[in-house]
Amino acid sequence: METSFQALPSMAMPKHTDLVHLDQRPLRPINLKSPALEVMTDLRIIDPVSIGEDEILRHAHNLMISRGIRLLFVQDEDSRLVGLITASDILGERPVQCMLEHGKRHDEVLVRDVMTPRSELEMLSLADVQHATVGHMVATLKQQGRQHALVAELDLNTGHYQLCGMFSTSHMARRLGMPLNFMRVPQALSEIQHALLHEG
Repeated sequence: METSFQALPSMAMPKHTDLVHLDQRPLRPINLKSPALEVMTDLRIIDPVSIGEDEILRHAHNLMISRGIRLLFVQDEDSRLVGLITASDILGERPVQCMLEHGKRHDEVLVRDVMTPRSELEMLSLADVQHATVGHMVATLKQQGRQHALVAELDLNTGHYQLCGMFSTSHMARRLGMPLNFMRVPQALSEIQHALLHEG
């Protein structure tokens, strides 16, 4: 055994010893010039919450409420990432559109019916995020008109990208103490036409 290390002293646990919950831990104050990593949810530390693509919407909504989150990663039966679903997807127009187009009842609408598929998702590079500020992230989400941004890094061993982080406007707003609610406005007539033709 290595003899250069000394054991640490221990003490009896007092009667009034409490657990510190994550939401009770003091957070350092941030501003728009703070490092972006200060407000990134690190998926390498916090296990992402996922749901199966064939689950009904009510289960997805209940899971969000129980976990206090607004986004779930969607997996297929082989646990492969196939998309994501947000509270806006569940509570917005997508379920109604699915019901009208496919003749389903609301309790028959599945997660895969309203989720955003992986083919339509975009992500940021961790290398760029590491050199960015909170202000850069606010500008990015504002430009995209989105409530969330995904971050990925390249795994040199597999050659595959791995999702390693996520930004949320609601989380950033709480940390900044200011409202952040972005709604994307189509920039050209062609985008408006595309949205009308392919909405949902």
